[in-house]
Amino acid sequence: MPQNLMQLKILLPFKVFADEQNISRIVAKTAQGFVGFLPNRLDCAVALAPGILTYEHDGGGEVFIAVDEGVFVKSGTNVLISVRNAIGGSDLKTLHKAVIDTFMKDNEEEQEMRFALSKLESGFIHRYVELQHG
Repeated sequence: MPQNLMQLKILLPFKVFADEQNISRIVAKTAQGFVGFLPNRLDCAVALAPGILTYEHDGGGEVFIAVDEGVFVKSGTNVLISVRNAIGGSDLKTLHKAVIDTFMKDNEEEQEMRFALSKLESGFIHRYVELQHG
């Protein structure tokens, strides 16, 4: 692979979603906004926010993927992205809707579940303390 191009792997918890060669640029969404990555950029690791990931092949074809939160690691010309979920497609409007409907909904449900679990844990601890003093 030429030195001025990147290799991209997108990993999901149980499979490899994409394994692409000859990538000239990548744009990903972080909590601070969108960040662009070129082959000669310094190595880095960033946390990804749910959004649209864009990458471009050397020939000029752009690919759009809706990704859930995850981690982006660039080491030399190798880029590894690990996310909880990803949806490929060519229609940006459909992918944007998938981000909002699927990934954001999952995050809200996860927060609600964590809140309910913390209430159960605090109730358990409160009752345990009552038993110890009772």
